[in-house]
Amino acid sequence: METKVDNFIKMAPVALGHISATPQQSRQNGSMKWPATLVLLIGLDLIFHQQVDSSMIDEESVCVIEKISDSSICRGELLVIYPDLGNAACAVIPRCHQFRRLLSKEWGKPRVKFVQAKKDMNYVLIMVDSDAPSKENPIYRFWRHWLVTNILGEDLQAGMIQGTVLSEYRPPTPPSGTGYHRYQFFLYEQPDDTVISLNKQETKSFGSWDLDSFVSRFNLGSPVASTQLMTQHFED
Repeated sequence: METKVDNFIKMAPVALGHISATPQQSRQNGSMKWPATLVLLIGLDLIFHQQVDSSMIDEESVCVIEKISDSSICRGELLVIYPDLGNAACAVIPRCHQFRRLLSKEWGKPRVKFVQAKKDMNYVLIMVDSDAPSKENPIYRFWRHWLVTNILGEDLQAGMIQGTVLSEYRPPTPPSGTGYHRYQFFLYEQPDDTVISLNKQETKSFGSWDLDSFVSRFNLGSPVASTQLMTQHFED
């Protein structure tokens, strides 16, 4: 199959024939002709850059967001919405469009939406890294990234949650070379008249958090919805 470069090279002798006129003939025609070699090089350069630019556009425009099929975590249609990316629930964050870097370095807390929330109910939202420092050696499981209590059901329905922040949002920042990390979100109904807090030991560290003990201590039961996203260091 002939390429643009092949066609251009085939045309070079024709161009050379036109340019081989004598200076006197050229002046009679009203202009001087460019040297054939220069024309050929300019043409090849234009074609090369056109092909490179096209391949870069194609690579950047094709951005596939892979979904995670894990029914043990992806339950209840809990939405986790980041700028540009959209709903990251049960998704593997792709490297394209710098999504991993933006997630770790620039984007703040996501919008969390649960349309099935009961308006007159309060909720507790927990975000943890279950693969700290790595999935192969998760000695710091669970690493607490976000903890909010007293979230109104109507705010969850709208995806604009407020409440009592016990742990400020910490974006996913998996260390380089540790592979993919699972960042998990759990939503619980908060029992009436229950004041939830972290004990002194829990406030000293984010890592190795005993999530099951926390849930049991405040009778939170099973989450009404949960999800996760997976990402790795943006330079890996």
